Amino acid sequence: MTFEAYETVVEDSGHEARGRERQALSLGIDRLERLQRECFSIEDQVQSLLYVRRLWTIFIEDLAHPENGLPEQLRADIISIGLWVVKEADRLREERSNDVMQLVEINRLIRDAL
Repeated sequence: MTFEAYETVVEDSGHEARGRERQALSLGIDRLERLQRECFSIEDQVQSLLYVRRLWTIFIEDLAHPENGLPEQLRADIISIGLWVVKEADRLREERSNDVMQLVEINRLIRDAL
């Protein structure tokens, strides 16, 4: 395999990974928006918030990995955002907050930046 072919594979897999991340964030956004718009059961609320929490936990773990290719400061900034998302999802689940739209907006911003 030539170096150029290897670079193409790496670029494609990075592009595919960003696409999967966008798709996962879109699903989380849809679930959060449904909480804002519709009547829902406590189970739906908990499952939606746990989905967002698990997703961001995965992102944080990946960003914290030393082999992550993003610049260190960008990784630190996104980790900070992720920690806020996790805490806010917990606050909503524990009914210490009811502002789902902040979570929706942050997730949209991150998704759209990918």
